[in-house]
Amino acid sequence: MACWPITFEFTKMPKRIVQGIVTGDKTSKTRRVELARLSKHPVYKKYVRSKTVCYAHDENNESAIGDKVEIIESQPLSKLKRWRLVRVIAKSTDVDVTALRAARKAAEEAGEASADESAPVESVGSDG
Repeated sequence: MACWPITFEFTKMPKRIVQGIVTGDKTSKTRRVELARLSKHPVYKKYVRSKTVCYAHDENNESAIGDKVEIIESQPLSKLKRWRLVRVIAKSTDVDVTALRAARKAAEEAGEASADESAPVESVGSDG
């Protein structure tokens, strides 16, 4: 029986690249990305919305909530992270109303404090 070295060539599978919306950026260097899709119900033939949640690694904290991003498959980085951020496609145009109200309130308080300091103070005492 002949025994010769048998060599195999392994080719890597191409990594999937998908687009999604960032829905969570509370943790440092990690983003929660939702991938939305429509699928037809097998019985009712109605299109049903569903989503897949992926956790992606964002090394430079470039993305924020509401941004449209492109992510690519990678080796496991943690318990949940299996994706890496490739690029931010579009920044979010949503307005954070609570942050605007807090900034406006802080500006008003600062304005009142400076107005109180610059207001003329009438001296109380005998006119002489």
